[in-house]
Amino acid sequence: MIDRRFLLTGAAALGLLPLAGPARATIDYTPGLVDARLAAGETVLVDFWASWCSTCRAQSRVMDELRAANPAYDAAIAFIRVDWDLYATGDLSTRLNIPRRSTLVMLRGERELGRIVAGTREAEIRALLDLGLA
Repeated sequence: MIDRRFLLTGAAALGLLPLAGPARATIDYTPGLVDARLAAGETVLVDFWASWCSTCRAQSRVMDELRAANPAYDAAIAFIRVDWDLYATGDLSTRLNIPRRSTLVMLRGERELGRIVAGTREAEIRALLDLGLA
């Protein structure tokens, strides 16, 4: 017979394990962050996002699923989320000519590798993430 204390302790320990998901977290933008990451040689996906935007939430769900299924994305790409309500008219948005929230931009060095504006299809977002692996 199983010892009840052992069972309860084991169940409690499982609750401490992290839930499955991306290995690297999405980083909240602060001015200068994207430039610093690019200068350090990183590939960066910049997500211009708003909490109230349903398209942004759909994009986030798809990216989370893709990142969980393929850890190579997190190993190769820094994911940075720019709060549209705070930085819509900021230097980064202006410099990259961002037309609206729900815009995803993949950058490496001084080059833009690709961009999606308001797209939520898995194949489209996967193709953008794949650009960051090359």
